[in-house]
Amino acid sequence: MTTTTGAGAGSTVPHVADGHDLIRVHGARENNLKNVSVEIPKRRLTVFTGISGSGKSSLVFDTIAAESQRLINETYSAFVQGFMPTLARPDVDVLDGLTTAIIVDQQRIGSDPRSTVGTATDAHAMLRILFSRLGKPHIGSPKAFSFNVASISGAGAVTLERGGKTVKERRDFSITGGMCPRCEGRGSVTDIDLTQLYDEDKSLAEGALTVPGYKAGGWNYRLYSESGFFDPDKPIRTYTRKQLHDFLHRQPVRMKIAGINMTYEGLIPRIQRSMLAKDREAMQPHIREFVDRAVTFTTCPECDGTRLNEGARSSKIEGMSIADACALQISDLAEWVRALNQPSPSSSSRGYPTVAPLLTALGETLDSFVEIGLGYLSLDRPAGTLSGGEAQRVKMIRHLGSSLTDVTYVFDEPSIGLHPHDIQRMNDLLLRLRDKGNTVLVVEHKPEVIALADHVVDLGPGAGAAGGEVVFEGTVERLRTSGTRTGRHLDDRAALKERVRKPVGALEVRGATTHNLQGVDVDIPLGVLTVITGVAGSGKSSLVHGSIPAGSDVVSIDQTPIRGSRRSNPATYTGLLEPVRKAFAKANGVKPALFSANSEGACPTCNGVGVIYTDLAMMAGVATTCEECEGKRFDASVLEYRLGGRDISEVLAMPVAEAEEFFAAGEARTPAAHRTLRHMADVGLGYLTLGQPLTTLSGGERQRLKLATHMAEKSKDRHIYVLDEPTTGLHLADVEQLLGLLDRLVDAGKSVIVIEHHQAVMAHADWIIDLGPGAGHDGGRIVFEGTPADLVTARSTLTGEHLADYVGA
Repeated sequence: MTTTTGAGAGSTVPHVADGHDLIRVHGARENNLKNVSVEIPKRRLTVFTGISGSGKSSLVFDTIAAESQRLINETYSAFVQGFMPTLARPDVDVLDGLTTAIIVDQQRIGSDPRSTVGTATDAHAMLRILFSRLGKPHIGSPKAFSFNVASISGAGAVTLERGGKTVKERRDFSITGGMCPRCEGRGSVTDIDLTQLYDEDKSLAEGALTVPGYKAGGWNYRLYSESGFFDPDKPIRTYTRKQLHDFLHRQPVRMKIAGINMTYEGLIPRIQRSMLAKDREAMQPHIREFVDRAVTFTTCPECDGTRLNEGARSSKIEGMSIADACALQISDLAEWVRALNQPSPSSSSRGYPTVAPLLTALGETLDSFVEIGLGYLSLDRPAGTLSGGEAQRVKMIRHLGSSLTDVTYVFDEPSIGLHPHDIQRMNDLLLRLRDKGNTVLVVEHKPEVIALADHVVDLGPGAGAAGGEVVFEGTVERLRTSGTRTGRHLDDRAALKERVRKPVGALEVRGATTHNLQGVDVDIPLGVLTVITGVAGSGKSSLVHGSIPAGSDVVSIDQTPIRGSRRSNPATYTGLLEPVRKAFAKANGVKPALFSANSEGACPTCNGVGVIYTDLAMMAGVATTCEECEGKRFDASVLEYRLGGRDISEVLAMPVAEAEEFFAAGEARTPAAHRTLRHMADVGLGYLTLGQPLTTLSGGERQRLKLATHMAEKSKDRHIYVLDEPTTGLHLADVEQLLGLLDRLVDAGKSVIVIEHHQAVMAHADWIIDLGPGAGHDGGRIVFEGTPADLVTARSTLTGEHLADYVGA
């Protein structure tokens, strides 16, 4: 064994003296990276640290993982590549020693209602096999228990080779699936409120249709008013049964309207196809508002929400159907599976030797859920309802059972959403992946995870343009004495407050039963900083979001994606661009619309997008920087206009911190813009550029951007701020800044309620409400309420024990 010296630290990492045992990155320049060179040991756990915006994700995800995936995609045929996303080669000089990269990030696991926790892992597939073998009565293969497979029968032609000749024969076929025929495996059915589609007292000529996009005189409207199936001058309530059927339900038929070929179909199937088939979150706001108003989702009455047909529900093992098993809390299901795997002296039916390996594998998978703190979930939980942290841990479980070795697993803050008690269990799983012979790369801020590392790469020294350099590379011990920002703050511990604020009132919650809450009664104090804590799944979000009514007095700020296209950026989202455009217009004596890349100022070649998308048919499409505007998005004539010596594209390329100074004084002084920028800097987003696409922001960055936007609003009627893990994505050094911000909100007369696991925030609270004692049905109760000092003194809960250790009590 030999050693290699870490960059800038003099650290040593043991490894075999062979280039094949290193991932070598030389000259990486993605985003803000400044010719970064680093050598990462394989089959080790490497943690990447640094403040938000320092370049961690640019190095790990946008360079190493992106190139691995791009090279893998190139091994497929041109036809297959046509169905894959386009991946450009990262801007790097040398990148070798790569292995297959598996990204385990916080992206949600789709919103398809047929996607569940069970289908997102191997658990549901194994459960289907189990019921196909042991279920009584026996109803068929594993497909018979799948709500993604319909039961169909029919006949078709098959081609056979017989006696040297090719012949065709007609064969009957039958597929037995488990899908409920009523809801088609979704578990819910939709009902449309007809009163939201039209005013039955009006005629079509009088504008009866009230569906967005069906304005009188438009083509959608003319399709109905000129179809000839009914009199457009008659009120809809006077239609005959046939006319009403043609209006609402008629099958598609071709016809000519004003000499143009069009397809007519009933209003309901047309709306279902054009609106309801789309992802709700991708809808335009006015369409989404209409759908929420016009459509109601109810549990399917035929399958009672199980998604399965009667046959699949009738087959049982030990009195339990597969629907019953999927509805169990996973920790309980694991116990049921273990009982099946054990012979029982009282029953010859127990202990199934033919499926013992399957029962063992299923039990291990379910135990992994419990180990990682997700035992409170059920396999029938829709995958789209999982938080980012839950989704990441579900993906992690999927890979734990993999037979692959010597691959690179890439994690993005796996500690998100985890109580300190749960982080240790998650750490154990990271080590298991490493010990199977894999390379594990983790982007992380939590000291508990950093301490786990075999190797640390610290980026900085600052964020954005001030970052993008490797400032330390080596062991955790040497990081502590390295003098870097991460090293200096690694052992930071917040102290308990000497004095806590007194509440000025309380939000009374009585008999709360949302999800797993067990009739909770609690008074949430107002006028102070209140922290709601507890292990993952204990009921924190259920208490806060389910019991605090949203209204004009409450601002609820979470980490859900911000709606918008690739044109959206912090400047457009916060409303900052509006005063900036007006300032440019006033300084140059022209129209504000010229300074919008979505309006008159757009580059005519790329239409203000900044890139050109080229469709190469069966080959993967390519996105290239627009040569006309060089990615600046604006017409060249617009860039001749300046404010404070900068054109509009240069302003949008500024980091928030620089722009805050720019708009504070001189010719560029714009108070409205400066106020918004100040709030963005206050929430720790000083490194973001004003024109950065919103699609590139992390969950924590999205939440802080929403918070900054609300703080910049002039409205004074919102007094209660509800935040969901605002420390997500924050470096150790930035947590102190966040605490100062929360204090300023409270001192300004606001009530701040925070769902949080970070001990520094707990220690800084005026009041703590701790839920537990466990997760799922083992939680849902108030186990402590009082000051942080009282919680530390009592040490009566898991939170109390960890907080006491944190503050050194």
